[in-house]
Amino acid sequence: MSNKQNEIYVSTDIEADGPIPGPYSMLSFASAAYAADKSLLSTYSANLETLLGASTHPKTMEWWNQFPQAWEQCRRDTRAPEVVMPEYLAWLESLPGRPVFVGWPATWDFMWIYWYLVRFTGERPFRENALDVRSYAMGMRKTDFRLTTRTYLPRRWFDEGLPHTHVALDDALEQGALFCNMHAENLKPPA
Repeated sequence: MSNKQNEIYVSTDIEADGPIPGPYSMLSFASAAYAADKSLLSTYSANLETLLGASTHPKTMEWWNQFPQAWEQCRRDTRAPEVVMPEYLAWLESLPGRPVFVGWPATWDFMWIYWYLVRFTGERPFRENALDVRSYAMGMRKTDFRLTTRTYLPRRWFDEGLPHTHVALDDALEQGALFCNMHAENLKPPA
């Protein structure tokens, strides 16, 4: 990766059929790479075949029943993870700076991406680092974590026309723009 000084914010969203990788599968994921000035540099998305021997979790599948269109979208044109993850790693390595994983919640999305990257490429391009948008909001707002859900955040941080649909690319774009707006405001000198 060139120019390690520039941070590239890789907003990532995943969809899965259970609570943890291995016994369950990541079904779909997408990343939207943003420069610090909120320029969208590139996107990557893929729908994955399920892992051999994995199953589905009943509670997760119950949740999916609420979103039939998103389910249908994440099951189209699936590809093997052993093909997708090396391709994704190459995409990350082509970014013009150091990739910084951004997620909401980062603990969920990062766990899956990290596991799949290590399992299918042996590499850790994000190392063990992930930036959680909700925790960032907690710090900016100087409030309790429970008061940092999307409904409590200022509307000025959200871009019009970027919906949260549970389709991985839509959600990666939405949370990436949200993070960039928050980050720009956080870097402004105090009034």
